[in-house]
Amino acid sequence: MNTTPIVRAPLFMTYAELRCALRAMEAMPVKLVKDLLSAIHAQTGTPQNPVDWSDPDRWIPERLSGDVQNFARKIWEQGGKVLNPRHLYGSYLLINRVGLLEKVNGIYRMTPRGKAFLVNDEGVVRQLDEVEGIPKLLSLIAERSPCKRGDLLPAWSDYMRAVSLFKTPGGFAYTLSRRIANLSERGLVARDGNTTAITAEGLAWLKGFASTATGAPSSKQTTVMEAAKAHNDEQLDAFKTRLMGLDPYQFEHFVKELLEAMDYEDIQVTKATGDKGVDVVARVQLGITEITEVVQVKRTEGSISREIVDKLRGALPYHKAIRGTIISLGSFPKGAREGALFMPPITLIDGKRLLDLCIRHQVGITRRTVDIFEVNEGFFAQKFGSAEEVPAGDDMEMGEE
Repeated sequence: MNTTPIVRAPLFMTYAELRCALRAMEAMPVKLVKDLLSAIHAQTGTPQNPVDWSDPDRWIPERLSGDVQNFARKIWEQGGKVLNPRHLYGSYLLINRVGLLEKVNGIYRMTPRGKAFLVNDEGVVRQLDEVEGIPKLLSLIAERSPCKRGDLLPAWSDYMRAVSLFKTPGGFAYTLSRRIANLSERGLVARDGNTTAITAEGLAWLKGFASTATGAPSSKQTTVMEAAKAHNDEQLDAFKTRLMGLDPYQFEHFVKELLEAMDYEDIQVTKATGDKGVDVVARVQLGITEITEVVQVKRTEGSISREIVDKLRGALPYHKAIRGTIISLGSFPKGAREGALFMPPITLIDGKRLLDLCIRHQVGITRRTVDIFEVNEGFFAQKFGSAEEVPAGDDMEMGEE
């Protein structure tokens, strides 16, 4: 096991944000970069009176002035409004630590590694991935796809105990969420709500890592993951075909089974006539309140019009319901999605989301697990010694790396 601590960046950025910061910092005085970080840090506010950083077009001229304001505008505007200057610090730490820029006479200059990263050089990107635990996280997602963060957190926490200086549950959870965001921005994983799944691009990227202490899987493990994804894709296609083979009334009863698995109660499939377009009526507990929800079911792979959305909203009073949902194997065009936002809002479940719900609640499809044995490095690190220590405050405080 490698004893050099990795996964050190708490404020891990997407690589699009990191490239924006790299371009903005190049040729800038080191002091000016630090002045901007200090100016932002001085306005952090309190939990009772937080500072709103959501709109850089507003807060940059309000809170900054002079060269610091101009530098913040450069980050925001010349970077295509990808990186909010409020979040420059995370990129600043990583850029300095991995040597994407160097200081020459008080000015930041691009290093060969920084230039290679800007053009998405595979070797440099893989190096950066390795030192921040990306191969391990991709392998965990591949083994569990589709999955929630909670499904990944126990194994990720064990890994962090072995290779990093993070020791708290909050640190484990935050580093995990930041790296999932990075993978999603690069298309290596796909996110739908709170569910994450590896993509074909993610599997191909994972396969390019050697099996090392950074957590990359062995070639045999990668082969198993590829076979599992191919099998799952095939089964999901067959599952969707099976659903399309149901007649409309059978599909309504299938949705009833799904709602029961999701803890809805008093579920009734309505009669074919006189239902005002509603197919299923059910009750669900929201906190301490129980409400009635109506569901319209469309067993079609086509798109659902806004007219159908508006019609379901109009049926809510007839059923004394305050919430409505449309479930379809198809999709919802822009007009339907916009119409669904009017009060009361209508929830839209398209074909992909329906499949994810069926997988999560195992309705009509079963998740099988394959046991793969792996040495628990976190156990040995916790019981018999952790990774080699580095100077305190490395990534966690304002200052220079």
